[in-house]
Amino acid sequence: MLFYFLFSYLSGTLMTAWLIGKWKGVDLSKERSGNLGARNAGAVIGKSAFLLTFLGDAGKGALVVFAGFYFNFPLWAVAIAGLLAVLGHLFPFWLRGRGGKGISVFLGVTFFLTPELFLAMFVMFIAFYPFFKSATLCMLSAFTAFIVLAAVLHVIPVVWPLILAIIIIVYKHRFDIEQSYIRRFGNT
Repeated sequence: MLFYFLFSYLSGTLMTAWLIGKWKGVDLSKERSGNLGARNAGAVIGKSAFLLTFLGDAGKGALVVFAGFYFNFPLWAVAIAGLLAVLGHLFPFWLRGRGGKGISVFLGVTFFLTPELFLAMFVMFIAFYPFFKSATLCMLSAFTAFIVLAAVLHVIPVVWPLILAIIIIVYKHRFDIEQSYIRRFGNT
């Protein structure tokens, strides 16, 4: 299982945005936010870069889940592997810890590991979008739905690593959240 955990972290460090940037001749770590995620790739290179980066990063999360299922690891171990994939994406050792912000990888993990919790996140995201008009703020409602439904379904002992991933992702997005709140609601 230790090899599986190492594989999960290393899978997370494969930065899709970095690869797409190199392919297009752009160093995304030096453009706009410097973030190696789908949003920055899309803002700098275009919509196709956003989509490819999102799918590549979500695919890393899905790969980790499928590997855990293939080897018949317990769900708690697959959830830990999902957290490690997110951490690999956030803190890739070969880029001195300067990666993406983890949303796409997290979505890939949850879509295949906890589809009911993923669905709750998706519904809350869509429900709050007309009010917030900000994907960043809607992310908070989606994460809240994940945690609340995990508690209602009594699966926190299994998905606690994903809740830890949520906390880390929200922390990494703290400045984006603040800016989105100010843009939407003002400085109140």
